[in-house]
Amino acid sequence: MPTQNKIILAGGSGFLGTAIAKKFVDDGWEVVVLTRRARTREADGVRQVEWNGRSVDAWAVEFEGAFAAVNLTGRNINCRHTAAHRAEIIESRVSSVLAITQAIAQARQPPLVLIQTSAIGIYGDSGDSVCTELTGTGTGFIAQTCAMWEHAVLRHPMPQTRHVILRLGLVLDASGGLLVPLSKLTRWGLGGAAGSGRQWMSWIHLSDVVHIVDELIRRKDSQGLYVACAPHPVRNAEFMARLRHSLHRPWSPPVPALAVRIGAVMLGTEPELALHGCRCLPGRLLEMPYVFQYPDLAQALAEIYGKANSAVGLATRKNKT
Repeated sequence: MPTQNKIILAGGSGFLGTAIAKKFVDDGWEVVVLTRRARTREADGVRQVEWNGRSVDAWAVEFEGAFAAVNLTGRNINCRHTAAHRAEIIESRVSSVLAITQAIAQARQPPLVLIQTSAIGIYGDSGDSVCTELTGTGTGFIAQTCAMWEHAVLRHPMPQTRHVILRLGLVLDASGGLLVPLSKLTRWGLGGAAGSGRQWMSWIHLSDVVHIVDELIRRKDSQGLYVACAPHPVRNAEFMARLRHSLHRPWSPPVPALAVRIGAVMLGTEPELALHGCRCLPGRLLEMPYVFQYPDLAQALAEIYGKANSAVGLATRKNKT
């Protein structure tokens, strides 16, 4: 039988993986992180194992008898989507899925559950249409990449392992993700609405992501697609207004679409990441029911920046002593 308290986090060294690892360490689980640059010693209760994210190798033995695995691997899409970068974005996702599912398929005692992350980018720029688990794939590079990412899970049969595909919204936390660049721009007085400001932003607090992963691992009936975003998406203009309020920047001029496109080139990213949006609802999570810790954006930002400000204040007091 699988070990009841061992979890494998592939690509788990980023801000999302770090938060998930901490949760399971605190709960007394053995946590193994697959990473390209493994530490030689265990730190924070986490043991790191080196892998290349492409081929099955010695790391595959970690899956024997593990209770759960979570795959978070994927190159950051916050870059210019040149032909070379597109190839890297796709390869980093599909190859890691194939390697993990092959390792699970070959294991004598495979994990009971695999959670494979994906993204709501699979819906493309959806306008005002509401997207759920029943909505089809949209158009564009990100949508097609997500579709290939998800389909790769089915390439290697895993009859003893239930699999969950978690379509993540925009994960909010001060330590990483979307809020890092947006908070900098807002503090510089550039936190206005992007383009029309009417594009939808389907967001989720990091803490909710961690608890959703935990619940889907523990629930034996969880399987298939889940949209993971808060139940109250907002338009870009409202999101930026709430962010300015949290950062005590009462007003910033709106940023016309042309300026967004020029700025994206200067910053080395794609303008569509700011100008396109998706209005999503977490249908299956609400049916479970999962009770969101932070269903409201104002509440989520208040917690994030209240916590960040408290940490800064504590560090300042320590430096003065």
